[in-house]
Amino acid sequence: MIEIEAYTVEKIKDPFGILAGERYEFKLEIDVAEDDELYVEGGLFIRAIYRVDGDAGRLVKYELYKRINDAFHDFELEDEEERMLESFCGAHFSESEA
Repeated sequence: MIEIEAYTVEKIKDPFGILAGERYEFKLEIDVAEDDELYVEGGLFIRAIYRVDGDAGRLVKYELYKRINDAFHDFELEDEEERMLESFCGAHFSESEA
């Protein structure tokens, strides 16, 4: 299981109004136990895009990166971890700067 250590959130600007709803980009530094298959030395962070349209929000996509060199880490979270990530983003998207 992953634990979120720190995060930032920014609203993605859509100057042309092409996309429906609003999008938010999260950068979440995560802690992963050494015995987890997701573990890499130096740690990982997640870049996630969360979409809000009216009262509904959902996780659009996420990518894992190695903290040490910002290299893409081709791995997927488990379903439970994805739900936790989506819930976290839903609870914190409003903290972004307007």
